[in-house]
Amino acid sequence: MPGDQSQPRNLVIGVCGGIAAYKSCQLIRDFTEAGDQVRVIPTESALRFVGSATFEALSGNPVSTTVFSEVDEVAHVRLGQEADGIVIAPATADFLARVAHGRADDLLAATVLVAACPVIIAPAMHTEMWENPATQANVATLRERGIVVVNPATGRLTGKDSGPGRLPEPSHIADIARTVFSGASMKQTLAGVNVLISAGGTQEIIDPVRFIGNRSSGKQGFALAEIAVQRGATVTVVAANCAALPAPPGATVIPVETTRELQQELHNQAPEADLIIMAAAVSDFRPANPAEFKMKKSHETDSPSLNRIEMTENPDVLASLVKARANRTLAPETVIMGFAAETGDDTQSILTYAEEKLERKGCDMLMCNEVGVGKVFGQSTNQGYLMDKDGGISEIAAATKHMVAAQILDKLALRL
Repeated sequence: MPGDQSQPRNLVIGVCGGIAAYKSCQLIRDFTEAGDQVRVIPTESALRFVGSATFEALSGNPVSTTVFSEVDEVAHVRLGQEADGIVIAPATADFLARVAHGRADDLLAATVLVAACPVIIAPAMHTEMWENPATQANVATLRERGIVVVNPATGRLTGKDSGPGRLPEPSHIADIARTVFSGASMKQTLAGVNVLISAGGTQEIIDPVRFIGNRSSGKQGFALAEIAVQRGATVTVVAANCAALPAPPGATVIPVETTRELQQELHNQAPEADLIIMAAAVSDFRPANPAEFKMKKSHETDSPSLNRIEMTENPDVLASLVKARANRTLAPETVIMGFAAETGDDTQSILTYAEEKLERKGCDMLMCNEVGVGKVFGQSTNQGYLMDKDGGISEIAAATKHMVAAQILDKLALRL
């Protein structure tokens, strides 16, 4: 069960010396504005990028880098003992090496060595440093010891370089940290597993200006991708109209627009997948004859107008994946999960509709959400019922979408 995600915590934010150190300021603000008590511990090198006055102003607490500060209170031991969680962002290759080898040669490393609380490390460095076998061995060692190492993002680095090694957005680091603090595991339970996820909401073209779509933001699909990556999976996301969201670090993202494009990309990727999660909200219908030019109001033209748009049914993407598995286009052991966005009505509840959909689609599991204005779509939280084809139903209480993703992947891992 998820812990209390709103409870204020006593946190240590570590900052190492890298160009991304400035992003830690937003991370500190994120936690302090949520009510957490934050103590910032930079390395000496970090203070070359961001001054101690900035960290002190944002956290409301004094800043030190050395074990010889606050000696009377034994700060190098006390800070780690009293912390409910430690987040280090950015972390350099040097810091990863020092922690992996149990060094305690500054206040931050000593605090990590003392800590019994969850520790989350977000590395940032050049691609060559991140991919170096020594760094990868250090990361593997830290993960084996229970430290969560957040995969870096891919993008522009210092200078003209680009590639994996960029610090993820502070909001992403905070989401992962809160998920861990709330009790979710980031153990490598999906190592070696290929996961294919659809996310977002498809849009169907009316004319060059207009489309028919839905309210899905893609946040739940991206949260599933982020947690799956953290648990060691190789993740591909087919993302329908999710350009407003930062790409899940460590995942491959394939952008699409329409339902038919989504279906095509999923079927292209599905033969390599061990697990398929259909989290996208798919448009059931599309305009039968999209206009080549902008459509006018009926009184403005004799051409086809907006007053009447003929619709045709879209393919059933989830059912087509189940059918492909039955036809052995996909491996028969491929696990397939769907989502059901329901509202219920005067005759049936959302659960009844979801049970019917689970049977009709033939997938292994189904997440049923009650949706509507201000519910689930576009929100930071989710809730509903997780159902499996054997008749099991688990209630997923209201929680962040990352925490919901962790619970869903817990259940799916058992099927794998």
